[in-house]
Amino acid sequence: MPIFAAVSRKKAMTDVQKNEIARFRDGDRVAFEALYQRYWRKVLSFTRLYIKDSYEQEEVLQQVFIRLWDNRTKVDAGKDFDGFLFIITRNLIFNRARHSFTAESLADFIDGAGPEFYHDIEGDIDAEFLREAVERLVTELPTRQREAFVLSRHDGMSIREIAGVMGITEKGVQRNINLALKFLKTNLPLFLIFINL
Repeated sequence: MPIFAAVSRKKAMTDVQKNEIARFRDGDRVAFEALYQRYWRKVLSFTRLYIKDSYEQEEVLQQVFIRLWDNRTKVDAGKDFDGFLFIITRNLIFNRARHSFTAESLADFIDGAGPEFYHDIEGDIDAEFLREAVERLVTELPTRQREAFVLSRHDGMSIREIAGVMGITEKGVQRNINLALKFLKTNLPLFLIFINL
């Protein structure tokens, strides 16, 4: 039995959506407009969780789609478009937070909607979906952190074994794994919120 209740699953991308993304990647403005119409509410809803001012929310929304257009050649029609859009949105919100929040406000921002909300999200996903979300975020880790994390969690190696493979100290391995876990702990709830909007 899955760890989490299988209440909501990520919908598979249709051939029409894949075609639309492929056309967008090639610079088709009609395809871009269609993607904007499909995703702008999701981006805005996610942004509202962390930015209260409606003018700033609109600015982030515009910046997300400008950045999306500028990076269209990096989009893979066969891969997770939601994840790509999430990364752009999250980075813009984080950058704005870093420039305009106090240290205390930034801590509140990272806490996001709170543990009760995250618990509700966990109740809405199954173990496979969670695994896929973690794997997407693992690809964003710096190389050493990703390597230590994968050797530990995927390959089941001990700290000592990983140290031997990576050619670093056991403390270095533990540090890389701890940094990877901290990144995942911060970003996984945000990613799950975004894709479930």
